[in-house]
This record gives sequence, structure tokens and C-alpha cells, in this order.
Amino acid sequence: MNDNDLPPVSRRHLLLATSGVAAASVLGLSACASGQAAPDSTFVLLDGSTLTTSDLRGKVTLVNFWATTCVSCVKEMPMLAATYNKYREQGYETIAVAMSYDPPAWVLNFAQTRQLPFKVALDNTGNIAQAWGDVKLTPTTYLVDKQGRIVKRYVGEPEIKALHQLIEKLLARA
Repeated sequence: MNDNDLPPVSRRHLLLATSGVAAASVLGLSACASGQAAPDSTFVLLDGSTLTTSDLRGKVTLVNFWATTCVSCVKEMPMLAATYNKYREQGYETIAVAMSYDPPAWVLNFAQTRQLPFKVALDNTGNIAQAWGDVKLTPTTYLVDKQGRIVKRYVGEPEIKALHQLIEKLLARA
């Protein structure tokens, strides 16, 4: 059996699994680009409060799209928590945005049992993921500078040393 013998949906999943980001562009999945302003978004946090993209101006912010059922997402959460704890006193923020298909009770349980130190938002409608480039693959993470511009987009777990260097560089800028 070769790839062409697979039904279209299976071929697409195989392509995604083997080609990663390149597959996303082949499939027409758009993304917010580096240098572009972060989309105007309202994040509904687990405690019911809201936070907007404009509220984050003046901070370096990591926006992470994730799901409780995503193995890579779960694996990277301790690294995201450690990064947040390391830089939060310097003007760094993290918002973990749970995908629309993730049951809110699961997200709440995950955040509480793992004592996530950063803000966790629910994207019940999928509008936030749509605004940020129609995010479908998790984890997808954006690093936003103090002026509200997207500096970097990661699909998959970021390399920690390079991420920290970039955060430090952005925090040092006025």
C-alpha cells in the first residue's frame, strides 16, 4: 500500500504527521506572520475575567494554543510554567488558550492539578484560534513583543534555550 491508496483524510493526516509546518501551508492553513500586529482578541480566563490583546501592550507575551488531549502540549507545560516563573517579574506574560474542542471541565482540572502559574483561557467558539491564523495544530505558540507585534511563531515545542534568549532580548528593549 502506498500513500495514494489511502482515503483523502488519511492521506492528509499522514502528510501532517510527516511534514509538519510545510504540510500546514500545503493544506492552506494560514498563520499570523512575524512582524504582524497580534490580532485583537478577548481572552476569557478560567476565573471568568477577560483580558484583551491591548491589555498586554508593554509586556512580552507568549500565547500558547493547546489541548488537554495533546501529548506534546502536556509535555511542554512544565517548561512554559518554568519560563513564566523565570521572567514574570520582568514584564513577561503567558496565556495558554485551550482549543474549542477541549471540554472546559478538563481544562480547569488540568490547570488546577498542575498548578499552572499563568493565565489560562477558554476558546469555546474557536474565534481566538481563527483570529490567530486559523490555528488547528497544537501546540502552536506565538511570542509577542511589548508593542503588540508577533515576533515568532512555533508549531510544536519551542527549543527552550533559544526561546529564553529571544525573551531576554525582547524584555531588554524599551
